[in-house]
This record gives sequence, structure tokens and C-alpha cells, in this order.
Amino acid sequence: MLNRSQKASVFEVQDGTCQVFAVDGERVLRAKAALLPDPVAEDVTDLFKVLAHPTRVGILRALTAEPLCVCDLAQVLSLSVSAISHQLRALRQARLVECRMDGKLAYYSIREPLLLSLLDQVIEHVGGADR
Repeated sequence: MLNRSQKASVFEVQDGTCQVFAVDGERVLRAKAALLPDPVAEDVTDLFKVLAHPTRVGILRALTAEPLCVCDLAQVLSLSVSAISHQLRALRQARLVECRMDGKLAYYSIREPLLLSLLDQVIEHVGGADR
């Protein structure tokens, strides 16, 4: 095994893998310390799975300005009330949105402001809303 302190010849990156096997024990320990416990990692991936649907992203973007009722969301996204309700159920179960009743109308709002920041950062990462 090659030690990192030894000089290895520089290879052109061909397939994105190491050309030699050399482990830096200190880096490995720091990386292991940064890992999440399995239950937390599962919760994080579950949250991203909920966000991995264009209609749900559209709902969240629509709710950034103000709370909207299910009927309003259906009009904004040009979908049926049933389709919107189905997607809202997933967002509600993930605790990303909350619902309040006003008479016979169900108004939804974003429950966690951090979600707005995350969504904005992802939009910027993929090239912005103006694309």
C-alpha cells in the first residue's frame, strides 16, 4: 500500500477512481465522525423523497408568498383539487406544511421557514427560477 507521504506519479483522470490504493487514516476518521446515525440519515432521505416531485415543489413555491386554500393551489398549478389534496397530504405527513380551517376552506402554509431557504438554494444551484 502506498502511504500519502510517498510521492505517487500523477495520473490523468480517466474514470474518476484512484490509480493506487492509499488511505489517509486521519481523513477517514474525520469523515466517519461526520456521518449521521442511520435513523437520522433515513429521515433526511425520506424528506428529500417527499420533495422529489414537481407538483410538491410547485405547491411549496406557491406557498412562499402567503397561505393558500386548496382551491387556490389547484388554480395556480392547473390541477384538480383531488390531485392537489393528494400532494398536500404527503407534504403534511412530512411536516413541511400545516393546515388551518377557515369555515369550509382549508388554508395551507409552509410550516418550517428553513424549508424556504433550502428550496431557494436548490433553485439557485440548478440554474435559478429564470431558466
